[in-house]
Amino acid sequence: MFDQVREDIRSVFHRDPAARNAFEVLTAYPGLHAIWFHRIANWFWHKGLKWLARMISNLARWLTGIEIHPGATIGRRFFIDHGMGVVIGETAEIGDDVTLYHGVTLGGTTWNKGKRHPTLGNNVVCGAGAKVLGPIMIGEGARVGSNAVVTRDVPADATVVGIPGRVIRRHPDEDSPEEQKRRQMADKVGFDAYAVSREVSDPVAHAIRCLLDHMQAMDHKVETMGKALCELKPGYCNEELPELKSEDFEAAVDEPETLRPAAERKDPVNMSDK
Repeated sequence: MFDQVREDIRSVFHRDPAARNAFEVLTAYPGLHAIWFHRIANWFWHKGLKWLARMISNLARWLTGIEIHPGATIGRRFFIDHGMGVVIGETAEIGDDVTLYHGVTLGGTTWNKGKRHPTLGNNVVCGAGAKVLGPIMIGEGARVGSNAVVTRDVPADATVVGIPGRVIRRHPDEDSPEEQKRRQMADKVGFDAYAVSREVSDPVAHAIRCLLDHMQAMDHKVETMGKALCELKPGYCNEELPELKSEDFEAAVDEPETLRPAAERKDPVNMSDK
């Protein structure tokens, strides 16, 4: 039992840079208190003392602002950051090293008995206000964006955002031939290809992706035409296009100082460590 408590405290240091010492974590982190209350309630639940388990769960909810049904199954090193407003249903299953932020709901979509709450694989992160509803599976390593509403299965190592939740990135797709060509074309014209992926919800990013594909096709076509002209007129091959340099585009993409993130400004705004 004490080994598990020490493991819980260590997991906080791994995932919260604001944690300063073990005593502070032990006494001032309601997410940990809720988990420890849940373990007690879960033990009574499986022993058949369901009313007592619900009363312990209700007490934890009153003290921490976090509601975890005593029937929920939770793995090791589970961390709830801030925690206020988190709700975890009876048949929810949570793997190891999962992180939830405040306002997350692991809820159901039906009044029928049986499995009606989601299953979260190992290393899943749910952002603040996310709603994961129904007996769905969130694959290992997946990320659920803040305020997303997820009602369908999410593959492993994917990022899902929006209402309804849509997968916008899968890590294996980043190494596909199409993505590599797109990245090369973006680098050629000095454009940051961040988030220009096959599945996007941002219309601007989608438009840029289409432009990069068109530019790549045009570049290939011009290159093919150039080779044909070289065969007809060998002297044509000595004519070279001017080189595109990234510094030529810096002025066009620079943001006003006031629009830059605080961390990138010359005089960053003071912010709290949370």
